Amino acid sequence: MKKTFGKLIVFAACALVFVPGALQAQQSKPWEKIPIPKLHEFKPHQPQRIELKNGIVLFLQEDHELPFVSGSVTIPGGSRDEDPDKAGLVGLYGQAWRTSGTAKINGDALDDLLESKAAHIETGGDVDSTALSWDSLKGDSDQVLSLALDLLFHPNFSAEKLELARQEAATNIVRRNDDEGGIAGRESVKLVYGPNSPYTRQPEMATIGAVGLEDLKAWHARTIGGKLIVSVSGDFDPVVMEARLRAAFAGLPRVKVAPARHDDFAGPKPGVYFIDKEDVNQSNVEIVGLGTDRRNPDVPALAVMNEILGGSFASRMFQKIRTEQGLAYAVGGSYGYGWDHPGEFHAMVLTQSATTVDATKLALAEIDGLTTRPFTEEELARAKDNILNSFLFRYDTREKVLAMRVRLEFYGYPSDYLENYRAALEKVTIADLDRVAKKYIHPGKLAILVVGNGPEIKPGLEELKLGPVLPIDITIPMPKQPEVEKKQ
Repeated sequence: MKKTFGKLIVFAACALVFVPGALQAQQSKPWEKIPIPKLHEFKPHQPQRIELKNGIVLFLQEDHELPFVSGSVTIPGGSRDEDPDKAGLVGLYGQAWRTSGTAKINGDALDDLLESKAAHIETGGDVDSTALSWDSLKGDSDQVLSLALDLLFHPNFSAEKLELARQEAATNIVRRNDDEGGIAGRESVKLVYGPNSPYTRQPEMATIGAVGLEDLKAWHARTIGGKLIVSVSGDFDPVVMEARLRAAFAGLPRVKVAPARHDDFAGPKPGVYFIDKEDVNQSNVEIVGLGTDRRNPDVPALAVMNEILGGSFASRMFQKIRTEQGLAYAVGGSYGYGWDHPGEFHAMVLTQSATTVDATKLALAEIDGLTTRPFTEEELARAKDNILNSFLFRYDTREKVLAMRVRLEFYGYPSDYLENYRAALEKVTIADLDRVAKKYIHPGKLAILVVGNGPEIKPGLEELKLGPVLPIDITIPMPKQPEVEKKQ
């Protein structure tokens, strides 16, 4: 024991001798001297674009790296185009379309066939479009494409499958208030766009109950005549694939151009809004306002500003609220831009109930600081590097490039949008950041939504001193039950 103890003393003494050297090595940070090569020129492999005489567009992205073929048909028209009295129609349609199958093969048999081939055919709906997609091994690609085209042109909507879709939608409705994060996201968007906006419309029991089989058929007939965008990627012969798609789509009538939308976007009414959820011990804080769209030439500068505000671990919001003060589980913020309508300004903080007010004040201070606290060259360089480096991963495959190319086509953007956007990001300066911050950041026009446990939020939200706290009712309306006639 004595010998061992002596060795420990010697070891400790040696450690003390070598500590200064180790500290000096750490302080010198030699890794910072490693040269970082310049990013290679951004030249994504563009797919072949073919526009048919009827206006339908085909995209072919040949890629022989793996023996797979995948494709999709994007169809204009989504939930924002629904009849408000039948909100949820597109969701029901997207599910029942696939599960019903066609006159040649019903949905259950189609499931079995595709499973045997490790292939997929899926349908679904979004806010502005619906889509059919498929994927398979190269050897099965002809058959799977035939099945997908049969489903596209000859769906056989089933009352049984519609009812199954309705039951699933009903389950989602009655459970939509279970998760506080879902509540916060849903209700904050309503503050920005309005509760009756096509962009915040939500299904209710009564509206999904009003959707019948004829509504699904009418929706399909209405949207299939729009500007379809057909895309295929993978291991195929482009000459053969083009001929196959021309045979399927060239004979369709001239596409019907959808009329331009004229939606109103007034932005939120400033104030503090609250939703009480007493089964949680934390608060979801959403600070929201109206954003812009991607056609705005200021978007590159806004993107860099967003990165500095709340887009990474090094952002101002993350460093102040989480790293320095330890008041948040999650934090972030950005000035949003939509493809064909204004996005949202959206900052969020997930914090303990007792620190709700303090964390919210810090978030508001960082937002306001965009117009009062000077940007630095270090912030600018780091933000631009983060965004530009992300291009290497977001568009690192031909399939990802194809997906973006379809999106650009759908919204009417030029084919070289990505290259131009990336070049514009590189040119953003501190002067640009100062300008867009002063132009777009207006804390007085923002709304604050808190979803949390009211009794545990101490001090109360009145301490924000932004006016009275306005409660939001999230009660789920249930359809009225028919009255039973009294017996005579």
